[in-house]
Amino acid sequence: MAEYTRPQSEQEFDQNFKQKKPLMNQTEAYMESSRCLFCYDAPCVQACPTHIDIPLFIKQIHTENVEGAARTIYDMNWMGNACGKVCPTQVLCEGACVFNHQHVKPIEIGRLQNFATSQVMTAGKPLFHPGAPNGKKVAIIGAGPAGISCACELRVLGYSVTIFEAKEKPSGLTVYGTAPYKITNTEALTEVDYLQKQLGFQINYASPVSTIEQLQKLEADYDAVFLGVGNGPTAALRLPGEDFENVIGAVEFVEALRFQKHRIRVPDRVVVIGGGNTAMDAASESARMGSSQVYLAYRRSREQMGAYWFEYDLAISAGVKSVFNASPLEILGNGKATGVRFIRTTQENGALNEIPGSEFVLECDLVIKATGQAKLADFLGKIQGLELDKSKRIVVNPVTFQTGNPKYFAGGDAVNGGAEVVNGAFEGKQAALGIHAYLTNS
Repeated sequence: MAEYTRPQSEQEFDQNFKQKKPLMNQTEAYMESSRCLFCYDAPCVQACPTHIDIPLFIKQIHTENVEGAARTIYDMNWMGNACGKVCPTQVLCEGACVFNHQHVKPIEIGRLQNFATSQVMTAGKPLFHPGAPNGKKVAIIGAGPAGISCACELRVLGYSVTIFEAKEKPSGLTVYGTAPYKITNTEALTEVDYLQKQLGFQINYASPVSTIEQLQKLEADYDAVFLGVGNGPTAALRLPGEDFENVIGAVEFVEALRFQKHRIRVPDRVVVIGGGNTAMDAASESARMGSSQVYLAYRRSREQMGAYWFEYDLAISAGVKSVFNASPLEILGNGKATGVRFIRTTQENGALNEIPGSEFVLECDLVIKATGQAKLADFLGKIQGLELDKSKRIVVNPVTFQTGNPKYFAGGDAVNGGAEVVNGAFEGKQAALGIHAYLTNS
């Protein structure tokens, strides 16, 4: 029996996808901020990829200087509100909190961060303004966390900025690829709107950049170009039956669910193939949509999954069943998937071995492939001088994020392969500083 009933309305959908980190009220924020010890070495700051001064903003909240707290956050992380909700804080700032050593609940840093930034956004309180125009222009490809962060930093430095976004909305995977129980579309889009109104960067939607001619025009019209293109669609498994009509990529599944909500019908029996965080999201979401039998299948052991332990626990608590050491061989069916044939595996010296005669079938009505995202190597190969590593990621200077083509800078998933929103925010900001140094000295 399903843990969740199938949602028939947006209200029921929201109930099934209640926020993991709900917004604090003022009393909760005051009480939680009072627990901070304001450690002199602040391990939470070191654990944050953007190095926000966490003790400072918590103290500002406790002294009712919420505007100051929000400024402290945004000074280091232009996606401060979103990161307060979607960051894996359990393994970053909160995971480093000294209370963990005393078996005491760590400070809820993410929720406090979300509280402070939500307060100024709701009030429409501007914290920043564009720098004096310096006469130079920068083009940004992609309005994801890296692209938005790069745009904000460049505007503060006085650059004219235009973002070219292929989709109809900004914020990249924060909107299109993050589970609805982590952040709502309204929250993610409100933050971008809040920043755009203050800083005045332009976003051209439904404006993909894909040809050599388009790239050459950007090179001619702009002083520098930032690549915040992310990754592509779900990578292929290259299995028989993969093209059946009820076989879908996890990223595509999450995107459809975020925008169509209760109007999506997820069938009763679902098999999710993969062991990363996106696989956990897809499995948990399927269960929350009322599916009665959701299997999460991974070819290696539970200990070798790429997913965070708390993401796995969340999926299991939603009613998902897991099958480990099971490698997919074939998607069964005739135009429509009816099951997946697996074979049991073992591992010796790091090598994965199949066990002869151990094949079995999981019957299903939907197969979700959570096998990572394809890289945009074909597009990136059109940029002269751009170097890619063996995993098809853009090679950049680790400090300036400048690529092999000096006019191009890059950050986000196309560089790190697929990390967190906070990593994209950090890389976009650093790339903006790199662009500034390049254009100032050139």
